[in-house]
Amino acid sequence: MKFRVKSVSWFSTVLLAATLNAHANVDGELSPRETAIPDTTDSVPHVQLNVKTDADLIAEFRNKVAKIPDVSLQSSMLSLPGAEGFWIREGVPLANPQAIVGGREFAHLHPDGSLHASLPPELAKEAVKNNWATFHPWSSQRLGWEGFVMIYTPSTQAEVDVVYALVVSSFNYVTGKEINAQSLSGKKSVKRSPN
Repeated sequence: MKFRVKSVSWFSTVLLAATLNAHANVDGELSPRETAIPDTTDSVPHVQLNVKTDADLIAEFRNKVAKIPDVSLQSSMLSLPGAEGFWIREGVPLANPQAIVGGREFAHLHPDGSLHASLPPELAKEAVKNNWATFHPWSSQRLGWEGFVMIYTPSTQAEVDVVYALVVSSFNYVTGKEINAQSLSGKKSVKRSPN
């Protein structure tokens, strides 16, 4: 039996829930983050304040992102010096180009390990509600940016896994692909979402 996914954002939420078994409650929703929530500025530049970063965890997260098919890591065109952009390869169709802030950069990693990403709007609300993220000050300023959030620096291995799954959901939302974060351990199993 074939079925059609009507909403990439719905499908991204389902993939995220499947990826986060250890962090989801019985309803498949993202569970609350257990570590302290950092303070952030409420203006641009939008940054965290007074955060301790585990360089090894951030390097592991970065290496996982580098394995997402059709993504390259390069200097951010949007953020502060030292930030690394997560770029969608040229030629990859975009399902939600309005969610990209500039170029083909769908997210970027700050030197402190926090990042900005465009999530499906419903997933962004859930991530904010459960203390994984906060909305960017400009998220309500432009159509398409409703899911634009700062995801807090992961401080444990479990948080790296959640933040990585959120980034994969961002990639899926922007491209319309259906990548499962768990399947990216060296494999490139990607299929297009039906429109």
